[in-house]
Amino acid sequence: MNDIEAKERIKELRATLEYHAKKYYDEDKPEITDYEYDMMMNELKSLEKQFPELIDKESLTQKVGGHVKEGFKQVEHEVPLQSLQDVFSYDELRDFDDRVKKQLHDGGANLKYVVETKIDGLSMAIEYKDGKFVRAATRGNGLIGEDVSANALTIKSIPKELKEPINIIVRGEVFIGSKEFEKLNEEREVLGQSLFANARNAAAGSLRQLDSKITKTRPLDIFIFNVQKLENNPFNSHYEQLNYLDKLGFNVNPVRILCNNIDEAIDAITKIGEDRENLSFGIDGAVIKVDNLDYREELGTTFKTPRWAIAYKYPPEQKETLLKDIICQVGRTGAITPMAILEPVKVAGSTISKTTLHNEDFIKEKDLKIGDRVIIQKAGDVIPEVVEVKKEKRTGNEKEFKMPDTCPVCGGPAIREEGEAIKRCIGIECSAKALRNIVHFASKEGMEIDGLGYSIIEQMLQKGLIHNIADLYTLKNQDIASLKKNGKKFASNLMESIEKSKTRDLFKLITALGIRHVGVKGAKSLAKVYKDLDNLMNASIDELASQNDVGEITAKSIYEFFRQEQTIDLINKLKQANVNTKTIQEDEGDSRFEGKTFVLTGSLEKYTREQAQDIIEKFGGKTSSSVSKKTTYVLAGRDAGSKLIKAQNLGVQVISEDEFEKMINKDD
Repeated sequence: MNDIEAKERIKELRATLEYHAKKYYDEDKPEITDYEYDMMMNELKSLEKQFPELIDKESLTQKVGGHVKEGFKQVEHEVPLQSLQDVFSYDELRDFDDRVKKQLHDGGANLKYVVETKIDGLSMAIEYKDGKFVRAATRGNGLIGEDVSANALTIKSIPKELKEPINIIVRGEVFIGSKEFEKLNEEREVLGQSLFANARNAAAGSLRQLDSKITKTRPLDIFIFNVQKLENNPFNSHYEQLNYLDKLGFNVNPVRILCNNIDEAIDAITKIGEDRENLSFGIDGAVIKVDNLDYREELGTTFKTPRWAIAYKYPPEQKETLLKDIICQVGRTGAITPMAILEPVKVAGSTISKTTLHNEDFIKEKDLKIGDRVIIQKAGDVIPEVVEVKKEKRTGNEKEFKMPDTCPVCGGPAIREEGEAIKRCIGIECSAKALRNIVHFASKEGMEIDGLGYSIIEQMLQKGLIHNIADLYTLKNQDIASLKKNGKKFASNLMESIEKSKTRDLFKLITALGIRHVGVKGAKSLAKVYKDLDNLMNASIDELASQNDVGEITAKSIYEFFRQEQTIDLINKLKQANVNTKTIQEDEGDSRFEGKTFVLTGSLEKYTREQAQDIIEKFGGKTSSSVSKKTTYVLAGRDAGSKLIKAQNLGVQVISEDEFEKMINKDD
C-alpha cells in the first residue's frame, strides 16, 4: 500500500469509526458489533504505525471515545479515566506479561495479577469528601465528562455516605442486570415504546437522561472496580484496595481473582469465560491488572491506556442456522453491503435474524449461497458474524448471489474500483447518502456554509425540507426558523451564508461535489486548468489523466461522475440557483515558491495541513505526498516519521515551522 492508498483508507476508517463511536458513546445506538469496531480500530492503528506522518491528533486512536452531551455540566477528571488495550488471544496475554516484566526494574520479582470481569456498561467516576458523596461524572473523552450526580444518586447501590470519613475518588461501571433488562424491555413493549438493543445501551441512555426522574425508573446498578485517588493511601495492592472498598460500603465487582503469575491469570480468564452465561450481568471480556501499585507507578501509562492492564475479549458463541436470503443495503458513504436474512436463532441471549456479509469478496471467500446452512457467531451484543458454510448439508437447491450493478436505492451506477472490496453507489442524489453528501458540500473544505452543520442538516432531512444538495438553494427563511426556538436570527444568518456560498470559487464547488479521489488539492488543479465547470464535465478520460495531480483512477472517477444523469441534473439545478461554476480570476501576486515542491510530515502546531498547503500554493509552490530527489523542502512537524528519514538520506533540505514562517513573512 502506497502513501495515497494509505491516506484514503485511513480517512475512510476514521470517518467510519467516528460515525460508529458517535452511535455507541453519544447516542447509545450501536449499529455494528464490538468485534467489528475493534477490527477496524486495529487496522487503523496498524496503518498509522506504518505511516506515522498520517497520524492526526483528532484520530480515535489518539483519544478516548465519547463526548459531553449537551445539557450536562462539564467535569474535568482529576485523574483521567483511560480506556484499555484489547487483545484476543492467550499469546497476546503472554506478550503483555513479557512486556511488563521487561519494563520493571526487578523483572517483576513480586508480580501478581488481579483478573476481573469486564462489565458491559458505562464508566463513571464518583468523588467523596469526608466520606460524603460530592459528585459523579461519566468518562466522556477520558479528560472531561458529564456531571450526572443527580442521576447517580437514584442508583440504590451508590452510597450517599461511606462508613469512614475519607476523601476518595472511585471508578465503576454502571449497568443493568440481565433479568432486569428483559423485564424493562417487556414493560416498554407493553407501553408501545421502542425496545433497547441491549443492556449496555439501556444503561448508558438511562444514566445520561437530563431528567433524573426518568433515570430513577430504570433498574441501574454499579460495580466499583478501581480507586482513582485515595488521600493518605495505606495500600500497595489493588486487590486489598478492592476489599477495602467493600468495607466502605461500595458494591464492588464480585468477580476478582488474585493470581500469582500469568498462567494462573489465563486459567482465571478461561474459567470466567466458561461461566459467563451464568452471570447475572453482561460482560464483554475479562481484565487483567498488575496488583502491585508501585509497579503500576513504574510502568506508567500512554496517552490513552495504562501499561499495567489489558482487556481480553472472549471468542464469540457459535450457532447453526439457515441463510434464507441475501439483500443489499446502502450506507451513508454509498457502500453497498450485502445482508444475510437468517432463520431466527438465539445467540448469547438475543434472537438473530439478520447480519452483515460485508462485501462481495466475503461471500465468495465463504462460498455462501442462498439456502445454505451456516455457522454464526456472536461478536458482541449487537450483530453476529457468519463464520462458515456447512457444505456437507447442501441439497443442490441453493442459489448463487450476485452483487447488483445499480444502486438498490436510487438506481444509479454501482461500481467496484480496482483494489477495493466494496461496491459503491456513485449517484450524487442517492437518498441513502444524502446526509453525508450535504454535510460535505456545506463543510469548510466545500462551500463554507456557516451554521449548516450535521445536526441541522439531519433535522432538515427528517422534516423533508431538503432531499439533496440542490434543495439548499430553495430553502425559505421560515423553514429554517422552524428548526429552533426563536430561530429567526439563526435563519437569517444561515440564509445569508447559503447566498454567500453561491459566489465561491470553482475549486470549492468541485471539492464540495465529493467526486471520489478528488480532494482540495486536486480540485484546485482542475479549476486552474479548466476554468469552467462545463469544460471539466466535457473532458475525456485521456485528457483528465494527462493533468497534474490526476492519475488514471481519478480521471476515470471524474469522467464517470459527470456522465451520470443525477450529476447533470444537479449541476443544472445549481446553475439555475446562480451558483458560480467558473474560476474567479485572481492576481498572480507573489510567486516566491515558483518551481519549488514541499512535502509536509509530522504534526504541525501552527497550521493545519490544508492551511500550509494553501500558503505554499498561494506563493506558486506545489506540495507532494512523497519525498524524492525533486523535493525542494520537507516541512517537518512533531513526530515526523519515515518521510523525514528519507529526506535526510536524500539530502533534501528539512525546515521547521519557524523557518517556514520566516520564508512566508519575508518582505522581499
